[in-house]
Amino acid sequence: MKSAGPLKGRGAVVSPDGRFDAWQREAAEDGWWNEDEETPATELMVDSAKSVITYNDSPDIPYDRSINPYRGCEHGCAYCFARPSHAYLGLSPGLDFETRLAYKADAAAILRRELAKPSYVCRSVALGINTDAWQPVERRLRVTRGILDVLAETRHPLTIVTKSALILRDLDLLADMARGNRVHVALSITTLDPALARTMEPRAPSPQRRLSVIAALAAAGVPTAVMVAPLIPALSDHELEAILGAARAAGASSAGYILLRLPHEVKPLFRAWLDSHQPGRAEHVFSLMRQMHGGKEYDSAFGTRQRGSGPLADIIAQRFRGAVRRLGLDAPASPLDVSAFRPPPKPGSATPQMALF
Repeated sequence: MKSAGPLKGRGAVVSPDGRFDAWQREAAEDGWWNEDEETPATELMVDSAKSVITYNDSPDIPYDRSINPYRGCEHGCAYCFARPSHAYLGLSPGLDFETRLAYKADAAAILRRELAKPSYVCRSVALGINTDAWQPVERRLRVTRGILDVLAETRHPLTIVTKSALILRDLDLLADMARGNRVHVALSITTLDPALARTMEPRAPSPQRRLSVIAALAAAGVPTAVMVAPLIPALSDHELEAILGAARAAGASSAGYILLRLPHEVKPLFRAWLDSHQPGRAEHVFSLMRQMHGGKEYDSAFGTRQRGSGPLADIIAQRFRGAVRRLGLDAPASPLDVSAFRPPPKPGSATPQMALF
């Protein structure tokens, strides 16, 4: 594991080698580390793919398909459950995940081809689930905007989870889709403490900015939820009710939460972050995680990986249910409309005659 040390604007303080690498490095204090060393710049790579829609049959998530325009995320959240996916690229889930990003340059064109297939059956697609579709590089790459253009044109329903204020750039499309009951957005908020957020989510918008995004989306008629995610025991779990209350005041109409997840390389990465930014807190956090995962710090089993189990997990669930009921955030979301979907013409084909009517 290579030691990076705390870097301004970056979340990882160590860079573990990927679990598929043929070698593993160990950190050693050799006097070469320079605290004034510049933060690594973001590097971009084109991610060539034959398809952009990823299908799943996981029983504990409410969608069977998703689109992720990017691999890696410049937000640099220390706890991100998606970090281990960078090992498939031969890169570190640590600093590489935040600084060496892959993007699907032709995502819109590929999506158009996929939606035009006669065999395609329309169901709601989740956008930006693995990594944020509106992370900072989207401002200039506009990959997500291209995907949204295709989904809006074909009247395809979608759900969104983001923590980015950049989503408001696309409010024109989202508001129109909302009028047809074809979109639902969730803003994730981990903490209301700006100092904690600044170190834990270094390039993500502040908590107050995210609340203002909820307000703007709700004012435009876009159904908006708050996701208290991740809920971190002994660090941010005491804020659960306060986050839900602030989101409700901003205009959120529903809510959810996800417990901290520590798969693969995330566990040592997050522990190193705690040791660096919250000294003395790591063992308390990990002890409570073990209490909610049958003695392990993480359990990948469906049904418990996002909520945990046992008395402590039950208490958190009860607190959440009580708060959303009191705040009126427990109304069931109405199903998104799939009946209006109109597949695009196949590339190179003439406009279908029936499309004229």
